[in-house]
Amino acid sequence: MNLLAKLKIDPFLLIMICVVVIASLFPCEGDIKVAFQYLTTAAIALLFFMHGAKLSRESIVAGIGHWRLHLMVFSSTFILFPIIGLGLHFMVPSWMSPTVYMGFLYLCALPATVQSAIAFTSVAGGNVAAAICSASASSILGVFLSPILVGFLMDEDGSQAMDTLNAIGSILLQLMLPFVVGHLARPLLANWMSRNRKLINITDRSSILLVVYVAFSEAVVEGIWQRIDAFSLFMIAVVSCIILFIVMMLNIIAARLFKFSKEDEITIVFCGSKKSLANGVPMANVLFPASIVGVILLPLMIFHQIQLMVSAVLAQRYANRLTK
Repeated sequence: MNLLAKLKIDPFLLIMICVVVIASLFPCEGDIKVAFQYLTTAAIALLFFMHGAKLSRESIVAGIGHWRLHLMVFSSTFILFPIIGLGLHFMVPSWMSPTVYMGFLYLCALPATVQSAIAFTSVAGGNVAAAICSASASSILGVFLSPILVGFLMDEDGSQAMDTLNAIGSILLQLMLPFVVGHLARPLLANWMSRNRKLINITDRSSILLVVYVAFSEAVVEGIWQRIDAFSLFMIAVVSCIILFIVMMLNIIAARLFKFSKEDEITIVFCGSKKSLANGVPMANVLFPASIVGVILLPLMIFHQIQLMVSAVLAQRYANRLTK
């Protein structure tokens, strides 16, 4: 574990890679596949129920007045990222396959993370209250905006990968309804959840792993490893680094141009450059055909690890500057 910490590698990502390997060797098929699909639907509903129950109204109110900062973060998450995603079209098909490109478009349409964005803002000495508000609001808005953005981006690309209206209906039923019910139930569950944080965390991550297993099982049956080679994985990593660098640099420049404080700049950088694996995995399962979900998720999984590694280094640099 110490070695992983030094290398800035997320242990959960290693577990996820193991799940992908297991799915590649032992994909679920037939009646077992049907059972797993029902189990996955229930797990996704539970995951978003827990998201809703964990969201504190007090934390939202604490930073809600800082509208200029939130506007910067939302613009980065839901405008800048999609523009960059569309700009990657010149790489198809010489540098990446159309399906991998769809994965990047999907990545660019997702909301920001909540936990890691807040954690890195705190480590770096940023405005934590504003980070809590921005990240939480981004997560909620993403449930509505991400399907619309995905539909728009896919239509622009001409791939017609999803029906936007049906996708929004599915999102409302399978994700937003459990989220709202969970948030309404928060007064009843708050004390129990605070006492059982480890259990909640295990439940959240187990749900994501289950979705990944089912998605990659279907992808393996459809021949994912005949379509995705080592060069494709390398290109996904390179493009992920380029996207993250562009977004972080533009956020830093914009924060200084509009004369935000150093604490607010930190919040803008970390909240405006993240993409949520926790929201992205189950949402992809709802939005896309099962046959392509595995490929769609590859850019998100690789980008997720890169954003954690880069953010860990950058947060420490900000913290050292503030200390000096």
